[in-house]
Amino acid sequence: MKKQSDPESVVREIRRKTRRKFSSEEKIRIVLEGLRGEESIAELCRREGINPNLYYKWSKEFLEAFCGPQCQDYFLSDLRWERRTCFLRDSLFMLPS
Repeated sequence: MKKQSDPESVVREIRRKTRRKFSSEEKIRIVLEGLRGEESIAELCRREGINPNLYYKWSKEFLEAFCGPQCQDYFLSDLRWERRTCFLRDSLFMLPS
């Protein structure tokens, strides 16, 4: 006989099986949209269906890949998010095309 499961475990199992997987290109696109500042991070995350914590994790990984270990100490202060955002904006959006 099959074992009856409670509704919470059924929902948990469905969510686990339907978890979205984002490609690197999608992550970069979302992070760059957030850096442009045309809309708030909360609005962007709502539109994309992600948690803001995931956005900030991706942006940190993006910075580490873009900047490398030589500038990580620069971003360890209380203003690290503002510095990181300004650094990436200046570096990416001011490049000649």
